[in-house]
Amino acid sequence: MSAFYVRSMPPASTGASATLVDARVPSVSPTHPAPSPASSAAATPPAAPADTRMAPGGPGHRRMSLALFAAGLATFALLYSTQALLPLISADLGATASAASWTVSAATGGLALFVLPLSALSERFGRARLMTVSLAVALVVAVLVPLAPNLGALVALRAVQGAALAGVPASAMAYLGEEVRPRALVGAIGMFVAGNSIGGMSGRIVTGWVAQEWGWRPALAVIGLVSVACGLLFRALLPAPRHFTPATLHPRAVAATVAGHLRDPLLLRLYAIGGMFMTVFGAVYTVIGYRLSADPFSLPQGVVGSVFVVYLVGTVASARAGKLVARLGRRGTLYLSAGTTAAGLAVSLADSLVLIVAGLVLITAGFFAGHAVASSSVSATATKGRAQASALYQSAYYIGSSLGGVLGAVAFHAAGWTGTALIGALAVLAVAGLTLLGTYAARAERHRRLPAAC
Repeated sequence: MSAFYVRSMPPASTGASATLVDARVPSVSPTHPAPSPASSAAATPPAAPADTRMAPGGPGHRRMSLALFAAGLATFALLYSTQALLPLISADLGATASAASWTVSAATGGLALFVLPLSALSERFGRARLMTVSLAVALVVAVLVPLAPNLGALVALRAVQGAALAGVPASAMAYLGEEVRPRALVGAIGMFVAGNSIGGMSGRIVTGWVAQEWGWRPALAVIGLVSVACGLLFRALLPAPRHFTPATLHPRAVAATVAGHLRDPLLLRLYAIGGMFMTVFGAVYTVIGYRLSADPFSLPQGVVGSVFVVYLVGTVASARAGKLVARLGRRGTLYLSAGTTAAGLAVSLADSLVLIVAGLVLITAGFFAGHAVASSSVSATATKGRAQASALYQSAYYIGSSLGGVLGAVAFHAAGWTGTALIGALAVLAVAGLTLLGTYAARAERHRRLPAAC
């Protein structure tokens, strides 16, 4: 029976035939006089309140888009600001590749640890306020980072900076969900993500060229100044929130929600898939500068930094992920992403600059497509506590970045690029295994439900 089919009840049996009455014309009888205008007006349901959230072309929408673009740019320019500079930091501070890699891993690790608690704080103190405070603290640290006297101080400052930056992604999506109309939400999120990717790419490129002329400390100072300008632009442009309602913090309720997510096998697989994809990405891009600046390539620092323009491939791959899912399904797209990443790792083993860049293109495309599928699947899977589910994914994602950076650098120190590629291959194998486990789980679930449907 159709869900929208309704059977009409017959009229009460009075001995008279049923009469059809036009519902648009009020019935008038001696016992039921016509309603007065006042009573008709009172019976009319009140009009739905106008939607005051932002939409394209409406007041505040362009300012909001530019503000969050600036926040995303500053966040990711700062988060990965030392990645393209690792060979110079190693040379200047007498550090190995694995030791210097902690300047990246400490920042992403700090973000991973603090994204969940800061997402909870944004429920109490407001999204805009938390983003403002987070950026302010990170920018103050950015001024101090170039002055770090040694590697230990540099790593400690970067950890504090990453922890502060956790407040931006923890609050930005929630702000957009509250302040933007649903139909305009995808475009608004797209602007924030564009700021993330362009910030991550431009931060590495700018630091590479500045460092080639003046060294890694001035390069970090320049990124700090650019980020300060972005932070001021964010604060000046962001419209005041109009739809935020403060909530009382209930640590037990939050803990119960988080525990529920961590007991969900599908969510656990998605968190692990995101973390493993980022392990590959973190390992490759932390170490690639060492490989390209050494023999036989000996590329200058500016050119090494420019390699990160390959990130633009990831922007395209993320945008195409939705179409791939429509054709192949989520798991099919994950298999394709893992295979593309593995092929890129294999191609990158060649001692040819052209093939290395081709390998990076494949690795980047596979990673971004896989990340887009895994992260969107988390939102689709979590029926409640979506903010906590998303925060857990981001934690796993950045833990993977930290793990990949450290393990990739250690492997490079021990066995060169082959060692780094092996770390990436193991992570890709884990992605394929987790996806295969999901395929078997879905098949078993279908078989379990089949008898009930018969």
